[in-house]
Amino acid sequence: MFGIFKKKSAEDKLQEKYKKTMEAAYKLQSINRTDSDSKYKEADDILKEIEALQAKS
Repeated sequence: MFGIFKKKSAEDKLQEKYKKTMEAAYKLQSINRTDSDSKYKEADDILKEIEALQAKS
């Protein structure tokens, strides 16, 4: 009920960052392809961090 006081785990923070980065990359896709590609690369790096955290637990 009071989930607003619950602290986010590192994995949850990375998931949120990944989602925002993917959205930014998608928006940039029609404007500037090179910037979009760099955002997709950044999102891929975040995804690898998430997978590493999941492998630990």
